[in-house]
Amino acid sequence: MYEIVKDYYGHQLKHSGDLKTNACCDTNQIPSWLKPLLSRIHPEVLSRYYGCGLVCPPLLEGCRVLDLGCGSGRDVYLLSQLVGPIGEIIGVDMTDEQLTVAKNYQKFHSDNFGYSNIRFLKGYIEHLDELDLEPDSFDVIVSNCVVNLSPDKDAVLSGIHHLLKEGGEFYFSDIYADRRVPNTARNDPVLYGECLGGSLYWNDFLRLAHRQGFADPRLVTDLPLLITNSELASRIGNLRFFSATYRLFKLEGLETSCENYGQVVIYGGNIPEQATQFVLDKYHNIEAGREFPVCGNTWRMLHDTRFAKNFDFRGDFSHHFGIFPGCGSGMPFDKTLDPKIT
Repeated sequence: MYEIVKDYYGHQLKHSGDLKTNACCDTNQIPSWLKPLLSRIHPEVLSRYYGCGLVCPPLLEGCRVLDLGCGSGRDVYLLSQLVGPIGEIIGVDMTDEQLTVAKNYQKFHSDNFGYSNIRFLKGYIEHLDELDLEPDSFDVIVSNCVVNLSPDKDAVLSGIHHLLKEGGEFYFSDIYADRRVPNTARNDPVLYGECLGGSLYWNDFLRLAHRQGFADPRLVTDLPLLITNSELASRIGNLRFFSATYRLFKLEGLETSCENYGQVVIYGGNIPEQATQFVLDKYHNIEAGREFPVCGNTWRMLHDTRFAKNFDFRGDFSHHFGIFPGCGSGMPFDKTLDPKIT
């Protein structure tokens, strides 16, 4: 599969307009506060963007960030502005053609930003241990529509867990299916290159995350994909695909279910661009200044991470009140569009 992906993203695709579906493209509306930052990125870098979501979690200033499958570097150059001059952003990709574009514009962006905090490395996201990256050293790891392209997703998440600091997070967008993708689609070079053939059944992803030490994956956003290319639609049959963003925290001792300990958090409203409410995930939209009941895992995702200084915390783990209601169950994706083929 490596050669298929290298050929597809190194030779067949010259810009995002060459994609045959809307899977490997940004399906989320860019927030207004990010548009000025995107405007500072070189047009050629922007034209070779093949992501499927927005991988810009809050509070990145001063953080050490790793972008897996960085391609031509759009997200790296965007995140460079968010981590600032005392932060660091490292991009990893296996495709020479994409890395050439990314590296060609390093000086352009460092001159534009007024500082240099970027490195690009050639490597495979399944073999992060070969890149001389220090374990437990990254605050945040991101990836944008790349994990689905990997033939060994267990190795990817294992490497991520190894590199994250305790309390760090893997914040990433990808494509998921409503069932296991059959071999006919998985072995189709175009479907694979378009981020469909290699996508995981959503429940298998949750099992994978648990297996690699991420006990409570949190869905942030999701959107059904409408495949309008009739030729490709005929190849996928009744499969339904979703673009989704998850955040996975490296926190030892998280539980696999949301357990109720009677805890409450109060958000101070002091995170940039989230003054009135903080969105942890799809089920936790925390309004500023109000007591917000949370499960034990959510309490720890806020208390034991870079978000701690922005919250007041009440309660502990001394009393257990059973399962916490309202955290979501069953297939988590909304079906707000009819994903039938047209």
